[in-house]
Amino acid sequence: MRLCRFDEGRLGVADAAGVRDVTAALDVLPGYRYPFPPYDVLVAHLPQVVARAGALAGAAPVLPLGRLRLLSPVANPGKIIAAPVNYQKHLDEVKSDVQIHANNPAHTITIQKAGVFLKASSSLVGPGEGVVIRKPERRTDHEVELAAVIGKTASHVRAAQALDYVAGYTIGLDISIRGSEDRSLRKSADTYTVLGPWLVTADEIPDPGTLDLQITVNGELRQQSNTKYMILGVADLVEMASSFYTLHPGDVVLTGTPEGVSPIEPGDRIVATVERIGTMEVSVRAEEDGAPQAGAAHASAKV
Repeated sequence: MRLCRFDEGRLGVADAAGVRDVTAALDVLPGYRYPFPPYDVLVAHLPQVVARAGALAGAAPVLPLGRLRLLSPVANPGKIIAAPVNYQKHLDEVKSDVQIHANNPAHTITIQKAGVFLKASSSLVGPGEGVVIRKPERRTDHEVELAAVIGKTASHVRAAQALDYVAGYTIGLDISIRGSEDRSLRKSADTYTVLGPWLVTADEIPDPGTLDLQITVNGELRQQSNTKYMILGVADLVEMASSFYTLHPGDVVLTGTPEGVSPIEPGDRIVATVERIGTMEVSVRAEEDGAPQAGAAHASAKV
């Protein structure tokens, strides 16, 4: 199933006809009082939500996808975990380009030595919200990635069992300011983590290690690869991350980007595609341009 969030926090099931409004399925979620749980409540109860959404979908109103403002399919991740230099050709381009590595030795070592890093949850937006360039005087790059969403609490999980802890997958954009600072600082600006267009439940992607992915900017192909070229696959990344942190439902694992990273600027139109998930369009704007309007981002169920 493809579950999306849109407009003012409504819930939809995306299919070839459009988006079926199944917001009533949220009624299966339990209520909480402060202190709230340290996880995403919807993802923690995803099987119940999926069952209820499936029951409602047949009679639900169908909305045109292009008229919806798509939000991140995960509303409240406790952590956004990211994998640096997880494609060998990207590591090679980082090593060869001073504008990317900025003379920081930490940017040119392998992922096995670098480990994962954290992005602020406040950087999270959906495709309909767009990317706002925070430091216009600095080079800011696009990075397209497969994103895995954790479905249940995981600690010290072995790779052989790791995919059992994944609720589903979505497309991720890890927007990056280039410079010598720590990755977590440069990649955690507001709007610099884009997830969408929807969450595809894990049963529809049994093998996340064989997916084509690409990104175009203003119609120009910038990145194109396949997740089989990841140095550490999804299961390995979950094993690594869970050896340091307890993972909770809704935590996001960004799996790294292939070669071809390059600058973006206000006015650009990004189109990111991952096989078996779909396509999302994301606008880039300057801070003074204001909020995007409904319909400013579109998505496709094409694979």
